[in-house]
Amino acid sequence: MGKKVCVFCASSSKIDRVYMDAAVELGKVLVKEGLGIKYGGGGLGLMGAVADSVLACGGEVTGVIPRFMVEVEWEHKGVKDMVHVDTMAQRKELLVKEVEAVITLPGGTGTMEELFEVLSSKKLGLFNKPVVLLNTKGFFDPLIQMIRKMIDQNFMREEHGTLWTVINEPGDVMKAIKNSRKWPDDPMKIATF
Repeated sequence: MGKKVCVFCASSSKIDRVYMDAAVELGKVLVKEGLGIKYGGGGLGLMGAVADSVLACGGEVTGVIPRFMVEVEWEHKGVKDMVHVDTMAQRKELLVKEVEAVITLPGGTGTMEELFEVLSSKKLGLFNKPVVLLNTKGFFDPLIQMIRKMIDQNFMREEHGTLWTVINEPGDVMKAIKNSRKWPDDPMKIATF
């Protein structure tokens, strides 16, 4: 099995086409760079788009999906390497295990919850890989502003503004991963004020 990145993203199929196009392009870029993906196992929305793109380019896809989602037929039928788990917590744990980076595309509460768990883990030194936001159509701008507000009002340290890297185009993902700031060896020293 080759190197993989984790991709968090939406399952909604009613979103603007520009988000779908970016997910498809991301899949192509990753495979061209020799990377497969681990993702939430869904067949719809950005989840389906990025998985389909990676598969179409001959890349490796691992899906991780809770059994209750399989029962309501959210599972991607074309992904052969599908891991079934009991809980959302197990899913998140497996998704980030042994990956080169986490890439987050636009999404809803599930995507944001996954992103913030990774950011909290990175802040505490439990996850030390690059975290990249694909900010298609400025989707993450309000979130970035909120994080800036948290820093400005001393809820977080200035250093925590570098937990992630923001890109606007899928083609910039490898540069973002390679140039990601190395997180401190002892992040607990800056975890709180």
